[in-house]
Amino acid sequence: MPGHFEPIPGGGAAVALDEVEISIIRSLAVQLLELIGPGEEPAGADGDPFAELFAEGPSEPPTDPVLKRLLPDAYGGPGTESASLEQADELRAYSAEFRRFTENDLRARKRDDALAVIRSLDALTVAGEGGAVLKLSAEESRSWLGALNDLRLAIGARLDVTDEEDTDILYRLPDSDPRKPMVMAYLWLGGLQETLVETLLG
Repeated sequence: MPGHFEPIPGGGAAVALDEVEISIIRSLAVQLLELIGPGEEPAGADGDPFAELFAEGPSEPPTDPVLKRLLPDAYGGPGTESASLEQADELRAYSAEFRRFTENDLRARKRDDALAVIRSLDALTVAGEGGAVLKLSAEESRSWLGALNDLRLAIGARLDVTDEEDTDILYRLPDSDPRKPMVMAYLWLGGLQETLVETLLG
């Protein structure tokens, strides 16, 4: 079980984590929460669930490169570089409209996933040689999967990882490279994510 998720009865998953690993994941999840932000109260909602349901979010993409990766435009992106100016304007308009009605919900889901990670780690009792076995329900496992994906996207954005070729380069970085700790975290989280996917699909 060390370093990878395994299935447990009830459709959940378990993984053995040491104290350092627990600290790293929790710290990254807290940073993700801070980056996504607390969210904004929909204007004029006053506790009205219908007002919140139809509240409009931002129409412009975020300026932070990590948030851009976490909250991408729905239209455009790779493969549309050859679009005409008119087509590009049309795609931007579609993306802005889509973002207005989806970004608030997307941010809320990402916050909920990160909070689920933090709460499940805080509930652990570290004993013995400084480790613990994290046991997740099926629902918690899905939250963890979302959070692990977001954490990898965030670190990948900081490392300028855009494709598989970039990932191959990361493996060859010398230990003296200042990006090495971030690269190790990126690859480790990828392994956790992969085994959690396999566990949930199995």
